[in-house]
Amino acid sequence: MSNKPIATPVKPDAVGANNPTDHRQAPVNAELSAAERINLYRTMVRIRRFEERSLRAYQAKKIGGFLHLYIGQEAVAVACCSLMGKHDHVITAYRDHGHAIAVGMDTKPLMAELYGKVTGCSKGKGGSMHYFDPSRNFWGGHGIVGGQVPLGTGLAYAIKYQGLKGAAMAFMGDGAVNQGAVHEAYNIAALWDLPVVFVIENNGYSMGTSQARSSAGDLARRGDAYHMAWGTCDGHDVYEVRSVMNEFLVRAREQSKPAVVEIKTYRYRGHSVADPDRTYRDKSEIEEYQRTKDPITVFRALLTSEGTLDEAAADAIDAEARAEADNAANFAEASPFPTADDIQKDVYWEADNPEHRKSEGLLFFT
Repeated sequence: MSNKPIATPVKPDAVGANNPTDHRQAPVNAELSAAERINLYRTMVRIRRFEERSLRAYQAKKIGGFLHLYIGQEAVAVACCSLMGKHDHVITAYRDHGHAIAVGMDTKPLMAELYGKVTGCSKGKGGSMHYFDPSRNFWGGHGIVGGQVPLGTGLAYAIKYQGLKGAAMAFMGDGAVNQGAVHEAYNIAALWDLPVVFVIENNGYSMGTSQARSSAGDLARRGDAYHMAWGTCDGHDVYEVRSVMNEFLVRAREQSKPAVVEIKTYRYRGHSVADPDRTYRDKSEIEEYQRTKDPITVFRALLTSEGTLDEAAADAIDAEARAEADNAANFAEASPFPTADDIQKDVYWEADNPEHRKSEGLLFFT
């Protein structure tokens, strides 16, 4: 594989059987059944409705702390996670709701975690930024900018050490690419030939600062400095993301080689719900992306054009997703909060397993 950018994006009206850049014709997409294509769409809609419902809960003061919404970026997580095999792993930053749903986590404990309830996936202690599900090879959810990238590199090391054919996807935002820890991770991954794909979800803004003002050069091309393969793609087309990412994931699994992929996407809401995003970007910019590149609208049009999905089925999927989000909110509302005693649980293994404790001294100061 040469270290060159991947093909330019395909607009829905340009897609056709004779189009050489038709990502639907890529083997990884052509082999999808109708049910699998519809499930990709369904998952995207479920993420959108979950995020909208969590926003309403936040506005109703049911959720404290930060809330980083994934609205507008759904195709990225869904496409990437749909490619996961048995020994593949995912780790991401604080905008993690979409990835959690994409790997198959139940939305009820996800919503409960936002509410800070004990039935949450992190027992109400992590909140929006710290979803986890090791049973699905999903390792968070991390609040430190760029802090998850070395951990993703460690996941790749473990895969290689155990002799498994798998890959780790370490997601980050465009604001993380200038963190020193990211470049340290790039260096180790390249030196040790680790099966990790560093995925940059470039939504254009590092908090309130545009990528053009914060980061020089092409973000994915920085892989050149470490002799890593790299590529780019547009993140509003599920087929394109799957086509591009599959190439790098197969390479990681089969050759144990790292890569950097920049996926260009966009977020409709602020960096967090508390972010006054209207102060640094025009409303027209958001509306233009919604009109021409909304990932759900784009994929719905593609599925309709190929005869996989009709309007009635699409409407039914949307209704089901709204009901699921409401049920998750009801579950969270009815769940109890953690107790005061829970604050010292899940911190130290020895505290939770006193019969096996070997250390001495205080584990907690009172």
